[in-house]
Amino acid sequence: MAQQLINDTFLRALLREPTDYTPIWLMRQAGRYLPEYNATRGRAGSFLGLAQNPDYATEVTLQPLERYPLDAAILFSDILTIPDAMGLGLEFATGEGPKFARPVRSEDDVARLAVPDIDATLRYVTDAVSQIRRALTDAQGRQRVPLIGFSGSPWTLACYMVEGRGSDDFRTVKSMLYGRPDLMHRILDVNARAVTAYLNAQIEAGAQAVMIFDTWGGTLADGTYQRFSLHYIEQIVSQLKREHDGRRVPVITFTKGGGLWLEEIAASGVDAVGLDWTVNLGRARERVAGKVALQGNIDPSVLFAPPSTIRIEARAVLDSYGNYPGHVFNLGHGISQFTPPEHVAELVDEVHRHSRAIRATGQTQVPGAVSKT
Repeated sequence: MAQQLINDTFLRALLREPTDYTPIWLMRQAGRYLPEYNATRGRAGSFLGLAQNPDYATEVTLQPLERYPLDAAILFSDILTIPDAMGLGLEFATGEGPKFARPVRSEDDVARLAVPDIDATLRYVTDAVSQIRRALTDAQGRQRVPLIGFSGSPWTLACYMVEGRGSDDFRTVKSMLYGRPDLMHRILDVNARAVTAYLNAQIEAGAQAVMIFDTWGGTLADGTYQRFSLHYIEQIVSQLKREHDGRRVPVITFTKGGGLWLEEIAASGVDAVGLDWTVNLGRARERVAGKVALQGNIDPSVLFAPPSTIRIEARAVLDSYGNYPGHVFNLGHGISQFTPPEHVAELVDEVHRHSRAIRATGQTQVPGAVSKT
């Protein structure tokens, strides 16, 4: 499946190579803020009907690329595909979000958990990856932009598996963590092995970078985070295929609320660390000292502001990082379903425009450089 990439800026930025401008993609860039997405979802009949059909998944993955000159596509799927494949009975109730019919609460529940057969249970995901790659490729065999695959982290998956749905306080899963850490480690070990197999299957199917979403890692206490989340992310990263089709396959991890542990996350073996909007990007770059790329980190709520403010805030993020390699522009979390689509166009345009202007200053981009300010 090796193909020429027309635009490989995203991959080069993840590998901390100099680029002509700062690449941008958006978490949840294919989603409910786009009217075309909502139309496709209507045809699919439900969210699961959309996510589990490779044709629909391909269609919605490409929709934001038709609107905006984004620098990467991301597979349209859901982080809860793995626990669903474990037989927990995933449902999406209107107005309630995801929930599981059979949450993991008892010793017997935990004992029954097993790594699913990815090819048998999640083939619709790998088929979608392959189909999206083909759709991104023109008649001359040139691919528009790279494709990102992803999974939830073991801890984030465990939060949904034990709680049975989203939670405000994570009382049930944290009660298990502190009261029966042996059960929690068993869940996390199974999840880590499943995520490893799942991401490797996506890479084999054509994903050119992969991302681990540790959405709820920031709910953990210092010390607990390292044992119950980061340890298992490290386990996954150490076992991922890092070369495919003659290319390096970069790995990104994103822990919402994880700025406290930036240095430790950067040392986990990943190529890039995603940051939420609470982290100062310039200081973060200095803290990692060129060891990894950084992704982020504008506040998604900025997209509700007037276009002139969106452009000001985008420039502030770019100026904070400075004229150094290793930056992928993104939101500090997923885009809101209420975001005006035209505001996204303003953001993408300003990121490309201003980052090119920064490069034009003539300052040499030095991989690994740390500013003295």
